[in-house]
Amino acid sequence: MNRLLVKTFAFISLSLMIVICHTNAQGMQDDDAKYATELLKAGTAAPDFQLTTPNGQTVSLSNYKGKYVVLDFWASWCPDCRKDAPNIVAAYNEFKEKNVAFIGISFDTDKVAWENAITKYEIKYPQVSELKKWKETTISDKYHIKWIPSMYLIDPEGKIVLGTIISEKLIKTLGEVIK
Repeated sequence: MNRLLVKTFAFISLSLMIVICHTNAQGMQDDDAKYATELLKAGTAAPDFQLTTPNGQTVSLSNYKGKYVVLDFWASWCPDCRKDAPNIVAAYNEFKEKNVAFIGISFDTDKVAWENAITKYEIKYPQVSELKKWKETTISDKYHIKWIPSMYLIDPEGKIVLGTIISEKLIKTLGEVIK
């Protein structure tokens, strides 16, 4: 009788784990299906841009041809962005030596708050902004940003590989394309 109880418990535990994993995977897909529907599709040419860093330097996407590029659209005032920042910084640390460049594109209007967030999250990759309200920026129009955080992975030829709002999906795709 004791063996039957153990087997039953093991079966129920395994079943619950499968349901939880399936639900989590569905949740990730549902978030992209809900919030990332207007992002540029895979195979689309990534629009070039020229934006300014906090110290006044210009960053252009075209300067990164030949590398994979992660564009991370975020803002210091965005709770989901703040929650996701450690994931993106960890991905940068993991992939920076593997022909992958990262560019943070902020929708902050307050330069001091933006700079404080860069420092707080120890972001070492280039950060740029128009220092305008999100919906008034040229870059949000070019990249169809309707939700933040949003991320793009761009291939070395300048084509979109992935557009997502889920950092885990971005990191998984990076791991698949960078062998």
